[in-house]
Amino acid sequence: MAPVGRTLGSTGITPNALTAIGLGLNVGAAVVLATGQYTWGGLAFLGASAFDALDGAVARATGQASPFGAFFDSVADRYAESVVFIGLFVSFSLQSTPTLLAAAVIALVGSLMVSYTRARAEGLGVDCEVGLLQRPERVLLLTAGLLVPDLLLQPVLWGLALATNITVVQRVLHVRKALQARARGAQGDSV
Repeated sequence: MAPVGRTLGSTGITPNALTAIGLGLNVGAAVVLATGQYTWGGLAFLGASAFDALDGAVARATGQASPFGAFFDSVADRYAESVVFIGLFVSFSLQSTPTLLAAAVIALVGSLMVSYTRARAEGLGVDCEVGLLQRPERVLLLTAGLLVPDLLLQPVLWGLALATNITVVQRVLHVRKALQARARGAQGDSV
């Protein structure tokens, strides 16, 4: 990915600009999904998601990595993920498919909580990259469901709904264990 980052960086485009472009493209993908065109929306989502890797590659290759850039990227990722699900909510509501709407709502909540639990754990000083589904896996699964909607969309959404929430539970248990170990260590030091 470094050669791609260097090449893009040589154009003068900034990592934050790539992040913003990716978010805008995800909004476009959501609009397509809202119309029920899942395959086209899936292709747009896949293209938009590529910017998630490109912004970091450019930042590293050009020495522009910064705490604000990392923060902005995380915020944009949450919005991008949310807006794509909102596009699905609109489509499922218009089509009166409450089962798919429920799966999409549960998957979105789980996806946001996966990210929140990691951020909150890191705020407590605990590394928390554990669990079944990180963002890249969620993007790939959702893309597969969108590209082959008649066959895969419903099972993918329910799979995401289940796996994201299992990941949240895994992270909660991991953080509890890490904090308990830290507390035991602190007690041992004070004896």
